[in-house]
Amino acid sequence: MTFTIRNVEIAERSGLDVRIEGGRIAAIAPNLPPDRENIDGRGGALIPGLCDHHIHLFGLAARADSVTLDGVTTAQAFAARIKAAAATRPEGAWIRVLGYHETIAGDLTRTDLDALAPRHRLRVQHQTGSLWVLNSAGLAALGDSNGAPNVEPEPGRIWRGDVWLRERIGAETPPLAPTGKMLASYGITSVTDASVTTDESAAAILADAVRSKTLPLRLTLMSGGELSAPEDGAVAVGPVKVLLDDHSLPPLDEFIARIRRAREWKRNVAVHCVTAGELALTLAAFDAAGARLGDRIEHGGVIPEAAIGEIKRLGLTVVTQPIFIRERGDRYAQHVAPADLGDLYRCASLVAAGIPVAGGSDAPYASADPWQSIAAAIDRRGASGTPLGVSEALTPRAALDLYLGKAASPGKTAKPLAAGDAADLCLLNAPLGQSLAEPDRRRVRGTWLDGSLTHAAL
Repeated sequence: MTFTIRNVEIAERSGLDVRIEGGRIAAIAPNLPPDRENIDGRGGALIPGLCDHHIHLFGLAARADSVTLDGVTTAQAFAARIKAAAATRPEGAWIRVLGYHETIAGDLTRTDLDALAPRHRLRVQHQTGSLWVLNSAGLAALGDSNGAPNVEPEPGRIWRGDVWLRERIGAETPPLAPTGKMLASYGITSVTDASVTTDESAAAILADAVRSKTLPLRLTLMSGGELSAPEDGAVAVGPVKVLLDDHSLPPLDEFIARIRRAREWKRNVAVHCVTAGELALTLAAFDAAGARLGDRIEHGGVIPEAAIGEIKRLGLTVVTQPIFIRERGDRYAQHVAPADLGDLYRCASLVAAGIPVAGGSDAPYASADPWQSIAAAIDRRGASGTPLGVSEALTPRAALDLYLGKAASPGKTAKPLAAGDAADLCLLNAPLGQSLAEPDRRRVRGTWLDGSLTHAAL
């Protein structure tokens, strides 16, 4: 397919035309000869397609059929949301609720949920994704839980039990096409799925979705265990994911063994680090086992200033989520000591230290919209406007850079578009400076993957 995008801005140079041939950029210059198909760029910026470096595709797809707690801050509103969902579902059906936090109605138990949905099977997921709380009907539907890992039957809590739950409930794969369309509408052409539960079966489903263009993306998969890429390269295999929980951290020797096992598989390691304790253990494990270029800290939820030099020395990349500053910042401001607010989801200090930093959404645990995350990285404000660690704010261009670059090298500054590059492109409706002054997904006019249009608002 051959076409030309006319009158665009690239690397702050306006009035350029871009010719696409065979899925690649063939030429960039002013006043290229007319093509059979010509798209008027209207002076907007043409940038590389965005990359979400940390996302959970199945969870994001399942969110569409779930009850979400966006905007819910009180026990009364929580109860009303569940009762409204129960009213639309037949008796005995499952109700899946996402995004709970104990500041809404305290530490939930099965008894609390029984009162809210006595005739339905109810399961509520904590916003961290680490915990499910089920009512009595839900627990009964799972059958005998004796010997099941991390199940606390009396309060109805299941820790890190997603795989076990799926096996018992028999959940079907959620439709992925709406997720693919949504991500393309944001200008995203590449993602890294950071799910520790991905196995060969899940990888095959995702690879088929890529082949069929259901997911019009370049896709890299993490996993907790061994995983191989298909011969046709439909998906790539990324780092081995190590999932830590502050309340049950593994012994250092066990952690080191996981890193060495990943090396045997010739893969890097990405470690879930939300707390200072998780980070301290991670740095000790990498120091003992040996860190390699491409090893990653996921989230960096709390990075004390003293840890920055050690992250730099070990050569680690930090893949963080500024969107949490926007979505959870008001709660952080209430419950985190003022002196510690600058440690939350650091950006500027890491960049200044020469540490590669990339951005991800962690969707469905936060919005998948990268433009909201870019805005949060720029202004470091919660939803109500409360500032949090403003010294960690990035320049608009540096905030965009979090979502550029390639999945294989997060945090590496993306090169300007050039002839010969794959035509993975995002066309905005204004020059880059104007677009970044007010980051908004509605600025995306067109998205192309390998020169094929995946989203059009032209």
